[in-house]
Amino acid sequence: MVEASAKTIAEVLAAARARIARYSPEAAFAATRQGAVLIDTRSSGDVDGEGRIPGSVYFHRNVLEWRCDPSSGHADPRVSDRNARLIVICNDGYSSSLAAASLVDLGFSKAGDLEGGFRAWAKAGLPVERADD
Repeated sequence: MVEASAKTIAEVLAAARARIARYSPEAAFAATRQGAVLIDTRSSGDVDGEGRIPGSVYFHRNVLEWRCDPSSGHADPRVSDRNARLIVICNDGYSSSLAAASLVDLGFSKAGDLEGGFRAWAKAGLPVERADD
């Protein structure tokens, strides 16, 4: 058995980010005005506790690729167009980079992520919906 060369998570993250578009909160907000789809992959506890971005699509991270891939048998039409601009969101902008790179591997060449994640979006004063609103 041949052992693959080990990489650090920092190296894997840097390689992922080199292959995707990254959006500041303001640029992501503007992109939604031009049809980009925000995909929130945070835990349900984080969504319940911190709110969500109005109009975003929510999927647990573990089903993202199945909801996006039109050939999976579990695709969601809101996110399964390989020509769409998809912007993945996590809490702080780390796992979303890895997820967006996975979407690029599936043929979503315009997939990217939100720099700083949901928390940067909220800190920038952009719209957030809360369950108690």
